[in-house]
Amino acid sequence: MANVVLEFKVSAGDSEPQSRPVLIIGQHTNLQQVSWSQIKGKLQPVISKEIWQAALSALNPNPTDSCPLYLNYATVAAIPSRVSRHNSPSSAHFVSRLVRSCLPGGNNRCIVMVCERSDVFASSCAMARAFPIFSRRSASSRRTEKKHVTVEFLIVGQDANPLEAAELECLSNAADGVRLRARIVDTPCNEMNTDHFLDEIRAVGNELGITPVIIRGEELKQKGFGGIYGVGKAAEHPPALAVLSHTPEGATQTIAWVGKGIVYDTGGLSIKGKTTMPGMKRDCGGAAAILGAFKATIKQGFKDNLHAVFCLAENSVGPTATRPDDIHILYSGKSVEINNTDAEGRLVLADGVVYASKDLAADIILDMATLTGAQGISTGKHHAAVMTNSEQWEAAVVRAGRSSGDLAHPLVYCPELHFSEFTSAMADMKNSVADRENAQSSCAGLFIASHLGFDWPGVWVHVDIASPVHAVSIPCFAVWM
Repeated sequence: MANVVLEFKVSAGDSEPQSRPVLIIGQHTNLQQVSWSQIKGKLQPVISKEIWQAALSALNPNPTDSCPLYLNYATVAAIPSRVSRHNSPSSAHFVSRLVRSCLPGGNNRCIVMVCERSDVFASSCAMARAFPIFSRRSASSRRTEKKHVTVEFLIVGQDANPLEAAELECLSNAADGVRLRARIVDTPCNEMNTDHFLDEIRAVGNELGITPVIIRGEELKQKGFGGIYGVGKAAEHPPALAVLSHTPEGATQTIAWVGKGIVYDTGGLSIKGKTTMPGMKRDCGGAAAILGAFKATIKQGFKDNLHAVFCLAENSVGPTATRPDDIHILYSGKSVEINNTDAEGRLVLADGVVYASKDLAADIILDMATLTGAQGISTGKHHAAVMTNSEQWEAAVVRAGRSSGDLAHPLVYCPELHFSEFTSAMADMKNSVADRENAQSSCAGLFIASHLGFDWPGVWVHVDIASPVHAVSIPCFAVWM
């Protein structure tokens, strides 16, 4: 999958399956609306109308099903026609699974996605998730020829007109952002340390005509970024705060997206075990998702001020590592007593959101992070946990998650009951809770919000993707924006 070129077209053209294998996918009810004349050019001469109709009759999705049409050259697959209210109507997660498992092999392949217009964006992101870029398998490194997958949408329902060029460009930009995010998250720290991540930020900046602002190493300490500096100071590659800013004329509001970019999390001196440390290359998932979303959003001509703030560090072990009992002064000016060096993401994000407020004058601040293992317990592997000081934005993010396929579900927002978990006798707060059975994921978000201040007049949104990082594409907030 690593050397696949993914392309969206109004029409993929006609070709027999032996020359170009094909996967046709959609809800069973939508597949039944496709006329033989619409699909026969991709199936004939080896597949007749009778075989096609028999395959549709044989499908019994529970929740999915597939039927080979001709050897391993052509397959039709069905996703659920109905889903629960907390799922996406597009069944995006099932689309990704079926593309991975059912798409025939070959160097030149076709996917025909049959769906309503409202499900096109989520379906395209779901397909992009099925084609990760990073691989170090020896066979992949020897293979120089690119494989091509062409995606054609057959639109059914009320607005069944073909996709326009601008819509296809949007899908392409979103897919590029999805695959950029996946590549960064999949890349191990020996190839994706803070130096490399800054190179990724510079590359996106160059493509968009934006020069990033970078504060790094000892300069972080001098300027008061005690959270980012304290987490990353023991690593070989120094920590950094980097900012990409899009400031078009006529903007009416200022939005900041703040991403946790822990390129590797050993846990620090509160070190993780041998079973929990593997996979911690993904702890930069929030920053990676924001980089992909920022690139796609700006390419689509975003009209307001938009800043992407990346809080980059490696939580490492060494002679200069932060110790439990150390006290750090964060960018907010508040003091934090460290009682768990493995609760580091909230420290870097606290610096990031305060920078967004004080230095960038953001009206709306959204932070995204692989923040807590408890998130998976709270909202599961498929739903990001969203927490915000705005009831309107809570509902908006959940709606956007259903539209984009990147599902989200609310956490409890109740600082008057939960923030006392961080009480410290020595500092303004501790960085980890006293009671780990009391809404851990909510408390972690509240730690970040406390540095803005619970009376901050702007909109603050926190998105925890600790479990969904394995599958998240373009974050749902990009759809709402």
